[in-house]
Amino acid sequence: MARTADIAARRPHYQRLLAAGTGRFFRPPRTTCPWCASGRLRHRLRSRDHVQNKPGSFVLDECRDCGHIFQNPQLTSEGLDFYYGDFYDGLGGETTAKMFAGRGSVKRFRHSARALRAHASPRRWLDVGTSHGHFCATAKEELQDTEFHGLDMGESVELAVKEGRIEVAYRGQFTLLAEELAGRYDTVSMFHYLEHTLTPRGELLAARTALRPGGHLLIEVPNPESPLGRLFRGRWMPWFQPQHLHFVPIGNLCRELERMGFTVVSARRRGNQHIPVDLACATWFWAARAMPKEDAPWLARPPGRAAVAVRWAVALAALPPLLAAYGLDLLLAPLVRRTSLSNAYRVIARRGPDDAPESGGN
Repeated sequence: MARTADIAARRPHYQRLLAAGTGRFFRPPRTTCPWCASGRLRHRLRSRDHVQNKPGSFVLDECRDCGHIFQNPQLTSEGLDFYYGDFYDGLGGETTAKMFAGRGSVKRFRHSARALRAHASPRRWLDVGTSHGHFCATAKEELQDTEFHGLDMGESVELAVKEGRIEVAYRGQFTLLAEELAGRYDTVSMFHYLEHTLTPRGELLAARTALRPGGHLLIEVPNPESPLGRLFRGRWMPWFQPQHLHFVPIGNLCRELERMGFTVVSARRRGNQHIPVDLACATWFWAARAMPKEDAPWLARPPGRAAVAVRWAVALAALPPLLAAYGLDLLLAPLVRRTSLSNAYRVIARRGPDDAPESGGN
């Protein structure tokens, strides 16, 4: 009942936002690649919001020259606020926190911390896009002498301090806070953060600023070159529209880091950064197309009893294939991690001296 009351309380807010439609949530479409400025673009796919079911249609374009994939037209700041609303915080905050605290996430976080530990033993670590700080809490078990700080846009980063997962919280945009943090950190991490940002190059420069010379940058992002992205199209979870704005191929990222004065010490397209959810998420997204929508404040009115009954019936019918798909994800994961099918990659780079060149552009 509490959730029903929360939805009802939020409905007028969303209806005001949607009164004029969703057009103002998007920038004008680009005619050139935001990574290399090439005009040779091609349409990659069209998707919708499969997770929250907020209204709108989202297009990903691909550069024929450098392979960069990006949302086009891209969301404005107002659009990002609308589509992020009640996901990491608010109505969806508890669900998101449970997802990051799950066994699979904790296991992956351990692997990530160990990957960095193979190259350095940081005294102070900044996790950018930390959300509720679950990575930091897990990494602390592997690096007990490391002090973990977190940065994020939402209130979750402040809750992470209160709940003891991080020691210091920064709330705001990394690119605006970077000068304040200059040279403070031995390690900066970005776990599935860079793809959410408006200007990936600006975020990389911010990381370089926050790192001391010789410090390490650890990045994990979706792998846009995975064949699964073509197989499942808009229902491939790593596309995650509308939140994911940029998909940088690993070669592009490594070359850009080197231009900024980093030395890439590890670049892994295959490995334990893979998240085994491809089949399960695609199965659920297909099943969800046959379901009436779940009540949410961005709907003009709550679904009636008949719609709720149909939703439950379809969900129950979908449960066996969904469980089978997830089981297959887990069964195939050891093989997928060793192949180009892996849905994520990891790059670790060491910052050069202060006189290293910077990069312009996006």
